[in-house]
Amino acid sequence: MANQVEQILTDELFQLLQKERFVTIATVDHETGAPNISAISWVYAPKKEAVRFAVDNRSRIIENIKANPHAVLNIIGNESTYSISGTAQVKVEKLEEVPLKLALVEITISEVRDVMFYGSKISVEPEYEKTYDKEAADKLDLQVMTAMKKA
Repeated sequence: MANQVEQILTDELFQLLQKERFVTIATVDHETGAPNISAISWVYAPKKEAVRFAVDNRSRIIENIKANPHAVLNIIGNESTYSISGTAQVKVEKLEEVPLKLALVEITISEVRDVMFYGSKISVEPEYEKTYDKEAADKLDLQVMTAMKKA
């Protein structure tokens, strides 16, 4: 996909975004106007034209999106790095059936770009592990992903 611009997720990216994974999100800081980047993991693509994510409803990400809806998700997968740009909006202020106060945000995609530098590929995708109780983490992840899919 190098040097190509798409208006929706490719089949490969859509598949990558069917489960929790490490991504970063860039928003415009509501106080400074400067870029703000955060790492998130509860992401899900309900369709090729949109990506949803869940974050604490008191997060700076939420304040930033309410002030300026432009957002960019960065995802590493399929041996490359992708930039998914669009307009974000808080779809649900508090997800039901989830014990945490999480907001659901949906980004309507305007552009998908392969932004990997020329002549290279990702050989190992980022991995992470939860540092708290594994059973509790698995239960919470399932609750959040189910709620995002139902919303």
